Amino acid sequence: MLKKLKNIIPGLLLSACVAIVAMFLSSLIPGDIIGATVIALLVGMALNPILNKYEKFNAGVNYAGKIVLRIGIILMGVNLNFSEVLNVGKYSLFVMFFTMATAFGAGNLIGKLFGMNWKLTNLLSVSTAICGGSAVAAVAPVIKAKDEDVAYAISSTFIFDVLTVVAIPWIGIALGMSGMGYGLWVGTAVNDTSSVVAAGYAFSELAGNTAVIVKLTRTLFIIPYLLIFSIINERIEAKTESSHGHASVNLKKIFPYFIILFLVVVILRSTGIITDVIAPVLSKTSRFCMIMALSAIGLKTSFGDVKNIGFKPMILGFIVDTLVVFVSIGVQVVTGRF
Repeated sequence: MLKKLKNIIPGLLLSACVAIVAMFLSSLIPGDIIGATVIALLVGMALNPILNKYEKFNAGVNYAGKIVLRIGIILMGVNLNFSEVLNVGKYSLFVMFFTMATAFGAGNLIGKLFGMNWKLTNLLSVSTAICGGSAVAAVAPVIKAKDEDVAYAISSTFIFDVLTVVAIPWIGIALGMSGMGYGLWVGTAVNDTSSVVAAGYAFSELAGNTAVIVKLTRTLFIIPYLLIFSIINERIEAKTESSHGHASVNLKKIFPYFIILFLVVVILRSTGIITDVIAPVLSKTSRFCMIMALSAIGLKTSFGDVKNIGFKPMILGFIVDTLVVFVSIGVQVVTGRF
C-alpha cells in the first residue's frame, strides 16, 4: 500500500499543480469564457514532454485520469436537485429529446461519411448532447478512447462555446426572446457549464437560473449514456475477439459502478441530507477533481497527436453543434414556447 502510494504521489502532485495553474489562469480571463478545464488540458499538453522524460510521474497521472476523474463525476451529483429538475426540466426534456437525437444522429451519419472512427465521433456527439468536457471525460474511459481523441473533442467543444458565449446573447436580444425561452435555449444548446453560465446570465438573471438548471438536467443523462456505450464497446470488442462473430456481453464486467454513487449523491442532496453548508464544499471539490483529471489527460497527450487527427472531426463537431443550436430554438418556435 505504501509503495503504491509512493508511486502515485509525484504524478498526482503534478496533475494538481497543473490544475491550480489552470484555475489561476482562468480567473484572469473576464466572463469565464475559457473554463479552467480547457486551460488544464492545454497546459497539460504543453507539459507532455516532461512526462515523457520522467517515468516516475506516469503512475500518478494515470491515477488522476481515472480514479480522480470518477471522484469528480460522483461529487458532481451534489449540484443536482430532483425538485428543481422536475420544476424547470419538464419541458426541457422534450427539447432535449430532439437535440440529443440530432447530436447522435447527425454526428454518426457525418462521421461515417468522413470515415472517422466511432469513438471520436461519439465523443464529439456526447459533448454536444450532454455537458461538454465533463461528458467527454466520463465516456472516454468506458469506450477506451485514446487520450488524443479526448483532447480533440474537448478542444472542439471549447472553440464552439467561445463563439456561442459571444453571439447567443445578442441573437436572443435581437429575436426578443423571453428569459425563460432564452434560458431553455442556452441550457439545451450550449455545451460546457461555464459557457452556459456566461451566456445565460449575460441575458438576464431569470435566463441564467433557467439555463443552469436545464444544463444540470442534461447532466443526468450521463448515466444512461455510460451504460449504452459500455454495452456497445463490449459488443464490438467481443465480436473482434470471437472467431465465430458471436458477441456475449458481460454486464457485471462493464457496468460503471461509480454512477450508482453519483445517483446516491444526487438523492442525498435532494433530500437535504447533504446540507446547503456542505454542498458548496463538495461542489468545489468535484470541480477541482475534474480539472485535475483533465490536467492528467493533457499531460498524457501531445499536440502532435491531436494535429495528426486532421480537420474532419473539427468540421463534424461544428456542424453538429450548429444543428443543435437551430434545433433547440426551432422546437420552441414550433411549439409556441419561444
